[in-house]
Amino acid sequence: MLALAEQGAPEGTWLRAGRQTGGRGRRGRSWESPDGNLYCSTLVQLGPNDPAAHTLALVAANAVHALVAPLCCRTSAPAEAGAQGGGRAGQPWTPAFAGVRGGDGPGQTKIKWPNDVLVDGAKIAGILLERLGDAIVVGIGVNVTGHPTGLDRPATSLAAQGATDAEAGALLERLAQLFGHWLGIWRAQGLEPVRTHWLLNAHPAGTPMRVALPDGAVVEGAFDTLDRDGMLILRLANGDSRAIHAGDIILT
Repeated sequence: MLALAEQGAPEGTWLRAGRQTGGRGRRGRSWESPDGNLYCSTLVQLGPNDPAAHTLALVAANAVHALVAPLCCRTSAPAEAGAQGGGRAGQPWTPAFAGVRGGDGPGQTKIKWPNDVLVDGAKIAGILLERLGDAIVVGIGVNVTGHPTGLDRPATSLAAQGATDAEAGALLERLAQLFGHWLGIWRAQGLEPVRTHWLLNAHPAGTPMRVALPDGAVVEGAFDTLDRDGMLILRLANGDSRAIHAGDIILT
């Protein structure tokens, strides 16, 4: 996709791999990529009035959550307009477009800052942004038919959550619709409605967490909120707040 971007590929181009031999996540980590799971990337061309590029991770997370949550939630949480991609991009966002939230029983789906979607605390999807000039490649991986084992953190898949008929190609079609919906809101209304929706479906305020910073330092605290720029605000034990711009989050 980066090569296509360099050649002038238009925004909205999607690529899907049946499997990957060099799949990777954040900070160069390997991403196991056997047949059956969803490995895809899309292209966003930044405009002069768009929000900050890094906030496209929130756009993608909202779309992936809306894709995964209805397939994993085993409680009677009703689908709302946003989960179906409802509402026009220029129409003011309201909580009516909040979408399917993971419910309070088994199959609870939550977004984890900055780029993961979890089901019952186990990772089911990841997001990675890469930039080439004004072109942003949004990479998304979703565990559909299988998930890795023996990791330092739990993982799961749609099949393990009971969605045994889920198929990567069909999921991509739905994901493209959902991503386009949230990208339109991001462009027309700015980051705030995207951020508000993200917070509705993320780990709640007060969730204890440990943050491994890029310089190797580790900070512990509790999730407070996202600031207006999409940065994580960590509440420290002494009551102070710290803005986290980058790091690995471990929920404790």
